[in-house]
Amino acid sequence: VQLQASGGGLVQAGGSLRLSCAASGRTFSDYAMGWFRQAHGKERELVAVISWGGSTTYYADSVKGRFTISRDNAKNTLYVQMNSLKPEDTAVYYCAAGAAYRDIYLYTVPRQYDYWGQGTLVTVSS
Repeated sequence: VQLQASGGGLVQAGGSLRLSCAASGRTFSDYAMGWFRQAHGKERELVAVISWGGSTTYYADSVKGRFTISRDNAKNTLYVQMNSLKPEDTAVYYCAAGAAYRDIYLYTVPRQYDYWGQGTLVTVSS
């Protein structure tokens, strides 16, 4: 599956952004989907995960209550709504798709994913 992330940009602290990830090439609903981020000089870390039908989600503690992951299987698109952004949210955000496991909670680490988008940069100014 090919993944194309978009929606990044520069925003002031306290602002909002919505990232999108358009999927093509395979059946989108066959994949668990995740958002990860990587700040400069740091390891890639989980933002959020969503199950195949969208009924189950999981969030990193750092974004819980501020970010909302969702998916539209009819449009083959993954989203993350990011509110109350903080400077520490500054990073390149990646979407990822995984199909090997049926336990959504296994998708909290990058190595469980099969496909990655190219990343979109989010910069939050103070």
